[in-house]
Amino acid sequence: MKLKSRVLFCLILLVILQTNAQTVKPKVPEWVHKAVFYEIYPQTFYDTNADGIGDLKGIIQKLDYVKSLGVDAIWLNPVYESPFRDAGYDVSDFYKVAPRYGTLEDAKNLFAEAHKRGLKIILDFVPGHTSKDHEWFKESAKKENNKYSNWYIWTNSTWNDGGNDKGRGMINGYSERNGNFMINFFWHQPALNFGYGEPDPLQPWQLKVDHPDVLALRAEMKNILKFWLDLGCDGFRVDMAGSIIRKDKNGEGFKFWLEVKDMLDKNYPESFMVSEWSYPKDAIKAGFTSDFLHWVPEYDNLFRKEAYRTPSGIAPDGNSFFDKEGKGDIADFIKVYLDHYNATKNKGYISVPVGNHDLSRININRTDDELEMIFAFSVALPGVPFLYYGDEIGMKQTEDFNFREGNYPPRGGARTPMQWNSEANKGFSTSSANMLWQPVDSSKNAPNVSLQQKLPNSMLARTKKLIYLRKTEKSLAAYADFVPLYVEKNKYPFVFSREADGEKVIVAFNPFGKDVSVDIPVVLNKKTKILAGGKVSFAANKTSTKLTMKGVSYVIYKVMK
Repeated sequence: MKLKSRVLFCLILLVILQTNAQTVKPKVPEWVHKAVFYEIYPQTFYDTNADGIGDLKGIIQKLDYVKSLGVDAIWLNPVYESPFRDAGYDVSDFYKVAPRYGTLEDAKNLFAEAHKRGLKIILDFVPGHTSKDHEWFKESAKKENNKYSNWYIWTNSTWNDGGNDKGRGMINGYSERNGNFMINFFWHQPALNFGYGEPDPLQPWQLKVDHPDVLALRAEMKNILKFWLDLGCDGFRVDMAGSIIRKDKNGEGFKFWLEVKDMLDKNYPESFMVSEWSYPKDAIKAGFTSDFLHWVPEYDNLFRKEAYRTPSGIAPDGNSFFDKEGKGDIADFIKVYLDHYNATKNKGYISVPVGNHDLSRININRTDDELEMIFAFSVALPGVPFLYYGDEIGMKQTEDFNFREGNYPPRGGARTPMQWNSEANKGFSTSSANMLWQPVDSSKNAPNVSLQQKLPNSMLARTKKLIYLRKTEKSLAAYADFVPLYVEKNKYPFVFSREADGEKVIVAFNPFGKDVSVDIPVVLNKKTKILAGGKVSFAANKTSTKLTMKGVSYVIYKVMK
């Protein structure tokens, strides 16, 4: 049997097996199953005090807009006190709000106002490191032993560079303490000490996970979570969640997060936890509701166009699947995705972001039709979709940005101010342009909310329609079964089915700029309904259906009996 025939046979068998299987919801809060999240980068969402930086009161003022999108929850990037060398991911006090954003009272009001509108809010939680300006680290850096000496990872000598564990790097000669400290990301972000799963006996500074000082730190991190939950937040996105424990061959990190999950289940049963682990098999096993799958090489094959990810390293090469050049490949990603999907199905969810604060914006030389297709892909996949602020109107990746606060490429070009209208600073702030945290998109055709709210076929209108579809169609719920029907290496289109509660949809994507045809092992009939997309036709026989798709097209068909 030829390889292509074997692949098709396996897919058909998988369809039959999954069709006969009963759809099971993971044991997560009920509101999550059809939820769509909206990520807000606080610096650049809306400025109410004319200092050029977004703030919490600005988010409160725009909650009605967020609600109008049809989303269910907000992911809010860090708002803790910080020196802002890494845009807030360098925390100096977990119990305070950075003055640029407001106060704890403002945060409490934000949670309350969101809840009034039926919206939930999760906060970014950064457990792996702090700023070097955190009081814990200042104490830890002293030569005298104290409560915080072991809350960070220090070697036992300035001449010890870490031996067989240098982490992301060691900083030496920092203070009078005789030792080097390990960093977790940038040089100014010392790694917190959650212990070593397998400490090296020749390196006594590598503490076991049950060392009293390690346990004290772990208890404090749980206290921080409880503090914000009691203030009104609804959960957390956990930064670098899988890297907190060193040499963790025995799953000690799992044990910590499972302790957190147990606390949440008992005291905050409606809370949501999504991890930046990028390995859902482990993240879901560790108790997370969902995990982002994007820090894998295969993800780059989907829709990334940044120069630094392309083979030349100079300019976009148009080699991702969702490019009209037709040079892309989705097969490798789907192979990885299915591996994690089958291991985590009925246990938790996978989230595949199409954009966030660490990635370039999806709009790099793309039309609204292409952007709609990419968002439809996000909405149609299993798991929990996340929408990055401004992507709903097609905000573009910009070349004009400041490198301040860790905004190195491509991040800075994706963190520009939200474009509310065509007035000064695109309605983001009444400050002078030179005071803005990042410059606004100055191009003549820069999209804005005000204009798109008036246009029935705007990117904003299309996004709302897809979110509505996600929330109203049973077969698009997060838990609905997912079966690839056509996925071939270096070929188009990509076709799959989703099915739950007796309802089924067929979803097909052809980003290629040329027409394509494919046979799928599903029989469609004249009652078949188009839920979204178009420029696709089909012809069915007794055992299969031939789809014919125009260039740059997608479709979501509802299968009718």
